[in-house]
Amino acid sequence: MAKRLNKMFQFMQDRQVDALLIKSKTMKRYIDTLTGGGCKILFTKEKGYLILDGRYLTEAKEKESDLEIRLLGIGQSYLEVVKEILKENSCHSLGVEMDQISIFEYEKLKKMDISIHLYDEEISLIRVVKDEDEIRTLKEAIEITDTIYKNVLERVHTGMNEYEISALLQYFSISSGAQQMSFDTIVATGERTALPHGRPTSRCVKEHEPILMDFGIQYKNYQSDITRICFIGQPYDPIAKIYDTVLKANLAGIKAIKEGAIACDVDKAARDVIDQAGYKDYFNHGLGHGIGVDNGSEYPILNPKSKTILKENMVMSCEPGIYVPGIGGIRIEDDVWIHDGIGIPLNKTTKEMIIL
Repeated sequence: MAKRLNKMFQFMQDRQVDALLIKSKTMKRYIDTLTGGGCKILFTKEKGYLILDGRYLTEAKEKESDLEIRLLGIGQSYLEVVKEILKENSCHSLGVEMDQISIFEYEKLKKMDISIHLYDEEISLIRVVKDEDEIRTLKEAIEITDTIYKNVLERVHTGMNEYEISALLQYFSISSGAQQMSFDTIVATGERTALPHGRPTSRCVKEHEPILMDFGIQYKNYQSDITRICFIGQPYDPIAKIYDTVLKANLAGIKAIKEGAIACDVDKAARDVIDQAGYKDYFNHGLGHGIGVDNGSEYPILNPKSKTILKENMVMSCEPGIYVPGIGGIRIEDDVWIHDGIGIPLNKTTKEMIIL
C-alpha cells in the first residue's frame, strides 16, 4: 500500500504542475510501492497510477490499493499509457526526474504537446524531513546495525583478511533481517585505512593497526550507515593521536547539528577541530549526508558549501575523518537525528577506542 502520497500531491501543487512521473527506485521505495524496473508511477492532481507490465501484475494486485494499476500490453511503451492518462485528466504540464529520463524518452514526451518540467534535487528534498514512521524505522535499522558490528567484533582476530571481515558483515546483516547492504561495504586495515573508501582486499589483520569498517543495511526500505575503528592491541602513537582528534571532531559536529543551523557551519565546527590539530590537508570530504531510503542521494548535505538550513526531524551522518598516507586513517560516523531542536546520535556503539 503506497505511502506519503500527500507529499507528492503537495509537491505538484507547490510547483503548479498537472502531473508528475516517477521512475527512480529511490522514490518508489519512499512511496513504498513496487520498485521493479518495469514499474512507473504517474501522479495527476487527483490520483496516482502504477504503470506496469505483466511480470508485476500479481504482486501489484496483492500489495497495491492506493494507486490505480494500469497494465501495459506486450511490447507497449509505458509512454503510450502516460499519454492516455494525461489526456484523460486534461493535464497540460508534466514534471519528471531529470536523471531518470533518456534523451529518447524526453523527445517522445515533447511530442505530447505538454509542458515538461525537469526536477533534480527538488525531488530529493521531498524526503528530507522524516515523519514518525520513518524515524521509527531508521531507529530499528540503526539498532540492528549496532548489533551486527558487535557480532563481527567478537570474531575479528589477527591473520584474518579484509574479505573475511566484509563477509561477516554481510552474513550478520542478512541474517538479522536486512534486505541488502546500503552500499558496497568498506573494510580497510593498517595503512590502507588512509583510503576513505577502501574496498576489502586479501590483506590480513595485524596487531596494533587500525581496522576500519564502514557499512550499513537496508531495512524496510530505509538505510543505516556507521563507521567505527577497532584495534587488536594498543595502537601506535601516531594513529592514536589521529583517533583522539577525529573523536573530538565527531563530537563537535554533533553538537553543532541543531534546528536552524546552516549545514556549512556544522561542517566547519568539526573541520576546525581537525585543522587546529594540524591535519587540515588530510580531511578531504564533507562532514555528512542525509540518511533515509538512499545512501547516495539523501539530503541534507553537510559540507563547506552547503547552505541548507537544518530542521526538526532531519537525519544525517556525521563522519569526520583524517587520512594520512603511509600511516593510516580514522573515521568515526554516527547517524544523527534532530529531535526537540538538537542533534541526537542514534548509534549506540561506543566511540571510545575499541581494543580487542
